[in-house]
Amino acid sequence: MNKQTSEKTALHPNHIGIKEAAGYMTGEAGNMFALTYISSFLKVFYTDVLKIPTQKVARIFLFSRLWDCVNDPMWGSVVAKRRPGQDGKYRPYLKWLAFPLALSEMLCFFNVNRFTQNQAMILIFAYFTYIIFGMLYTGVNVPFGSLASVITDDPQGRTLLSTFRSIGTGIGAAAPMLLAPMLIYSKVSDGSGGVYDVANGTGMFVFAAVMAVCAVIFYLVSFHTTKERVHSDLNASANLKKIYLGMLKSKPFIILALTGILISGQLQFASLNQYLYKNYFCNTSLSALGTVAQYLPTVIMLPFTGRLVRRFGKKELSATGSLFAAVCSTLLFVLRPEPDNPALFLMFQLFIGVGYCIVSITNWAVVTDVIDYQQYLTGEHAESAVYAVYTFCRKLGQTFADYGGLMLLGKVGYSAKTMANAGFVPGVSEGILRICTAIPAVVYSLIFVLYAAFPLTKKKLEPIYAYIRSENSKETLETHTS
Repeated sequence: MNKQTSEKTALHPNHIGIKEAAGYMTGEAGNMFALTYISSFLKVFYTDVLKIPTQKVARIFLFSRLWDCVNDPMWGSVVAKRRPGQDGKYRPYLKWLAFPLALSEMLCFFNVNRFTQNQAMILIFAYFTYIIFGMLYTGVNVPFGSLASVITDDPQGRTLLSTFRSIGTGIGAAAPMLLAPMLIYSKVSDGSGGVYDVANGTGMFVFAAVMAVCAVIFYLVSFHTTKERVHSDLNASANLKKIYLGMLKSKPFIILALTGILISGQLQFASLNQYLYKNYFCNTSLSALGTVAQYLPTVIMLPFTGRLVRRFGKKELSATGSLFAAVCSTLLFVLRPEPDNPALFLMFQLFIGVGYCIVSITNWAVVTDVIDYQQYLTGEHAESAVYAVYTFCRKLGQTFADYGGLMLLGKVGYSAKTMANAGFVPGVSEGILRICTAIPAVVYSLIFVLYAAFPLTKKKLEPIYAYIRSENSKETLETHTS
């Protein structure tokens, strides 16, 4: 047997290549086209365009995310109990919900102030449109996340999917973060030669439409370029009670859930940097540089991730990355860059991004490992149920970040009436800097502690992988012989 034949024989039965990983990547890019613009700029739209007070904006995010207590498990149950069709079990949602989700994103940035100045009506519109967006986004994201576990059960393939999902995250998140500041702000003179930026409602709506169209295109590309080849939870009478109780007893899942809250929370909390660029450094163009600093390390690390995971393990890499980010965040808080020294702030954003990217790239592969571990413990397929709860935990983190961040913003003196059309304001602007540097230091430290305690080491995962391969082989044989 020659070397080439031997290499082919050694391939996993459900081996995937770059082409399908890239197809999965486009779906994640679609997710981020829809989510990132909402997550990063909707609060600015609410406070600076609709002129909703920060405390009321905080309540919008809090109430809307609390609805996810019902919404996420509901979608998880719906998806778990749906039998696969001609297009599979999870892929069809990319096609069915792409257009409604895109429309809801546009409505979130519709300037209803043009038709009414009634604060109650404005608040009702904001609540309604944001809740609808959240429900539709979950309807796409839960099956999309579950899709990774049925595209392949090959550990290397899943790392490849996780890696490419991170690329998709970078593409879909970087586009709005880089381009939006150029289109959604207008330059205003302070009357004494200075210039600062204010939010432009029309520009924000137009950019929402652009992001919505991009999301639809990328969702449909992902639908047509991926394939479900691993047997999923086919039983419509799946024992969800057993599955959910199993999660509560599972240390890996509990730690995964807590890290999900913190990772997603920190990513969402970083959207407060928009106020920092606007009202401390007085230059919203820095948002683009901040985005480059956050995602450039991911681009650099991607070629090495697979080899690093194979050598050290996902848990081990995540612990190292979060520790590095924690140290850098703490140093940034201590140094406190001056308003005329944004370079120091951006430099530390780059350093923090190095640690964050390691956690981010491996995180989705850790999710599939926990899904396998749950099946190993309970004998139940639980892709969509586990992913739905994990998605809820991530949204919970976003809720804490948005609600807490906006409340802190109000505490340091940010008022929609006075700050929306202002640049640097002594006392308030320094307060924004403090909260934007202190919270990341705390959060990354907690992520490190959790990953240090995560029990699924590289060595402990080997028998779990073997069990999953065995179970999938049995199911494939039963399907072919029935």
